[in-house]
This record gives sequence, C-alpha cells and structure tokens, in this order.
Amino acid sequence: MISQQANIIFNQAIADYHIHDHVNTPISNPYPADSLEHLLYLKCWIDTVQWHMEDEVRDPHISPQEGLNWKRRIDQSNQDRTDTVEFIDSYYLKKFESIKPSFDATINTESPAWAIDRLSILALKIYHMRLEAERIDASEQHRMQCTDKLQILLAQQEDLSTSIDQLLRDISAGRKFMKVYKQMKMYNDPSLNPVLYAEEQKVKSKE
Repeated sequence: MISQQANIIFNQAIADYHIHDHVNTPISNPYPADSLEHLLYLKCWIDTVQWHMEDEVRDPHISPQEGLNWKRRIDQSNQDRTDTVEFIDSYYLKKFESIKPSFDATINTESPAWAIDRLSILALKIYHMRLEAERIDASEQHRMQCTDKLQILLAQQEDLSTSIDQLLRDISAGRKFMKVYKQMKMYNDPSLNPVLYAEEQKVKSKE
C-alpha cells in the first residue's frame, strides 16, 4: 500500500532533516532519481524545510528586510512543492494510462498527489506535536493538551492513508479516473503578475 510506504519515507526525510535542523542543509535524497520514492522524499524534505522557514518568519523581532527575504524563500519553496506534487501526479498518470475507466467511473475531489501532499504535512504535524507532548520544560497541562491533539492527528493520518490507498485501488480498477489540473500559480510568473510585468515594461520604456 502506497500510504504505508509514503509514511515511512516521510518519517525518514523528517528525521534526516533534524540531524542538523537547519534550513540550509543540502538534501541528500537516498532514492534513485527516476523513482516514486525519490519524489516522496523530496516532497517531504521541501515541506520540512518550509515548516522551519515559516517558524523563522514569525519571529516578532524580525527586521523588515529579513522578513522579506524569508517571504521570497517561502514563495520559491511553495513553487517547488507544487512542482513536485505535479511530478507525482505525472507518475500516476503514466502508471494508469492503460486503465479504461468504467462507464460510471467518477472523479475524485483531488488527485492522488495532492492527497499525498496532505499526508506529508500530517507527518510533520505529528512529529512536532509529539515533541510538544514530551517537552519536559512545558507544563503538565500543555503536555496533556498536545497529547490529545497528537491522538487526533494520528487518527487523521490513519483515515487519510486509508483513503489514498482506496483511491488508487479505485483508479486501478476503473471505478475512478484521474483528471489533473495544473496549479498555474501566477505570482511567480513575470508574464502574469501585474507588479512584475509592469516593472518589465518600465525597463523596456527606458531602453
């Protein structure tokens, strides 16, 4: 089942990141570049780095310039995350290209890769909530509240894992079909972001 494999790889990526626990740590992906495992590890590594960048940008004492620098890094991370999700969906489109959906097949609300994206984020939430539940410098009330939240996250992980496996079985059997929409993010595209293309036009007008 893909969810079990994905959860193992996500935990591996999170553990590997926390060896050095620094956003500038270079990734060392242990899986072949053309494999699904490589994409799953990459996906969770991006999420893990971004998780910690989001922590940094919320520092109440951060300078405006440093905050802007983090914002730009987070924007690029979001683009990398989206690209990786679409690569995972491309893998499944290729895998299921010979499957002929039944006449009454239905489409899911999200593609397999976007469900896997949520599973990766859940793995991170579980890791960090477990740390909070075990914090020896926190109050007993804090640890108990975090333990309760951890149990909810674990139940959510189990339910989402089951749903992903069921979706892939349904696609494989022709009961559901894949239809992937590119995210078409606009803010990083110089031809679609009005601020960016206005600046480009200013430069051209001065030439």
